[in-house]
Amino acid sequence: MNSIPGTRSDDTSPSGGPGGEGHVLAQNRVLMQIYELLLERFGPQHWWPGETPFEVVVGAILTQSAAWRNVERAISNLKAADSLSMEGILSLPVERLSELVRPSGYFNMKARKLKAVCSFLAETCSGDLARMSLRPLDEVRKELLSVYGIGPETADSILLYACNMPTFVVDAYTRRIFGRLGLVDPKEGYEDLRRFFMDRLPKSVPLFNEYHALLVALGKNICLSRKPKCGECPLNGLCARASGRQAMARY
Repeated sequence: MNSIPGTRSDDTSPSGGPGGEGHVLAQNRVLMQIYELLLERFGPQHWWPGETPFEVVVGAILTQSAAWRNVERAISNLKAADSLSMEGILSLPVERLSELVRPSGYFNMKARKLKAVCSFLAETCSGDLARMSLRPLDEVRKELLSVYGIGPETADSILLYACNMPTFVVDAYTRRIFGRLGLVDPKEGYEDLRRFFMDRLPKSVPLFNEYHALLVALGKNICLSRKPKCGECPLNGLCARASGRQAMARY
């Protein structure tokens, strides 16, 4: 199996019980075991699909409530119009921008969101995402969350995939998979779920990047919302849902 530098599979626990240091260390080991099993099964995912950091930002907005194939069509439209840039989007009339991103759905709203995030980037870093990444993560994240149309998942996607900042992205696949594993309550709020991973995994951009992408691969292909293919799942032996075992305590 593959492993991440800085992690150990033989950590021992000086204390135990839910919420104790030993319990957290045990969950750390389980999280890394899950990662290694997924990586062994699916291989590196090479995420995020985008030629530039700015294209990743645009994709993070357009993928809200949209299939990726439709996002790709919208991005192709922007490229064909020579408008896939901060300056290009800001210079377009909102009606024209809406038409270009129409394939991604909710196109009028998404055009306004793209305008808002481009204005934010222009004001805060002159469009230079590398400059933004030099600032403290929590500070930049708070500012991003104040931008129209950017919620926690979109903000973390931008920070992780466009800015190479160590934040964990939680999406519907994450909730479904880890809820079925019995490690989290899928009804928990976004920030609580994000903190579960941030507190238990090494603060590693490559790890967070690959982990999220592998969860997407599992959720799209095997751990389906209806009729999951449990017999094909590399996590079957760990899964509370598949085995009928009592779920692990979350905290």
